[in-house]
Amino acid sequence: MGVFQKVVIYFYVIGVVRSVQQIPWLSCQFTDEHVSNNSEGHIETQLIPREAMVQFGLKGDAPVNPHAITFLITVSKLDLQRSIEGVEVEELECEVRRYSTEGIHVRWPALGAEGHPSDQPPPGQQDYRSWPPIADREVLTTTVAMLLKTETPSVKVRLRSQPKLHCQFSIDHRGPNVTVEWHWQSRGERRMLFRYNSRSGEIHGSGVGKKALAGGDASYTLPFTKMSSEGSYICSLTVNPLFANMELNLHVEEPPRVSLNVGPTLVLEEGKEQKVVCTAENYYPLDVEILWHEQNPAASGQRVGAPLPQELKNILFSSHKHNQDQTYSLSAFFYLKASLTLSGKQFSCSVSHPSLRMPIKKSFILQVEGKECSRVEAPPGGSRGSSVACLFSAEPSSLMFNLAVGLVLISLSGVLIILLLYLNSARRPSKIVRNHTESQW
Repeated sequence: MGVFQKVVIYFYVIGVVRSVQQIPWLSCQFTDEHVSNNSEGHIETQLIPREAMVQFGLKGDAPVNPHAITFLITVSKLDLQRSIEGVEVEELECEVRRYSTEGIHVRWPALGAEGHPSDQPPPGQQDYRSWPPIADREVLTTTVAMLLKTETPSVKVRLRSQPKLHCQFSIDHRGPNVTVEWHWQSRGERRMLFRYNSRSGEIHGSGVGKKALAGGDASYTLPFTKMSSEGSYICSLTVNPLFANMELNLHVEEPPRVSLNVGPTLVLEEGKEQKVVCTAENYYPLDVEILWHEQNPAASGQRVGAPLPQELKNILFSSHKHNQDQTYSLSAFFYLKASLTLSGKQFSCSVSHPSLRMPIKKSFILQVEGKECSRVEAPPGGSRGSSVACLFSAEPSSLMFNLAVGLVLISLSGVLIILLLYLNSARRPSKIVRNHTESQW
């Protein structure tokens, strides 16, 4: 009678590339163990990495790689090969480890047979103290007894969402005494979220549907997420003497809201200064980058040969604000001094954050008005002094602007005409009075 080997096989999906072909074999790392007592009498375990293959086929099939240890998985009620369908070989990581039942010996139903393991198995010698040796080129024929898988090993969610953490299990016989548990842990804290036992029917906690459990679906739905929801969620399955668990990581990501304190067009008089602020609000986690750039708006639409935007260097930052909902806010600002050389330039704020596929951009165009002043002298014979008339020139941007300039010029012309007429009329009476006085003499 052959030696019974207990191993557990882990498959890690590191990509989502889909394939229609079944995977016939996988190159794996077999982590062997050598357990012994040290000089102080304590148990020490030496981990030994060894080359191995997981191969799907029939009993007696020749190994694909005769120089490696081969775990030949034959047809059983649980189709492990089908469970990894749709993933390219290059996107999978395979690891094989020995499995210890901690000295518990339980009758496991034969393939396709009905039966229940004993709930109180007699304790025996710890199997890890005397692992059966495995030769370098040995072929071990095995079947799948229990399967636990997830399609959501790492989940990114927003605040106030209700994500579903996938956990699916299968057993190779009917009516097993199954215990399903969910735990949350983070920063040394651990808390039970849910527990179900099929034999007693008892349920503690919520988030997993009882009807779904009957079909092997132990997926857990979170209540509305908060910052404190972040952490590791562990789905565990126990069918005595087998135990398996999976760790699913939940990350909260909240994208920033970006705004400027100016409108799409900023009009400034030449020489004036304006504080321009770009604010990113209510984002999480803390990692955020805010950049200011200057560019000609005509060049921004060009695909080829356009000059690159120039990054502004005189940027100041506020301190990070920690909001009540545990999100953050940050402002990046600079003082813009208006000059005619900057008129028509586009200034853009770019905000990058882990929650964003592409940065959020907010822009405005600067228009600068320059002063053009002329001195208006009083006409000869009039009152001393002079007046100054200032006209503001700007790059014409609309019909309304041209009309406004025209009205100003017409108004000034009218004022000058009225002033000249008034001065002329004031000079005539003085001549009449002087002539009358001379005639009396």
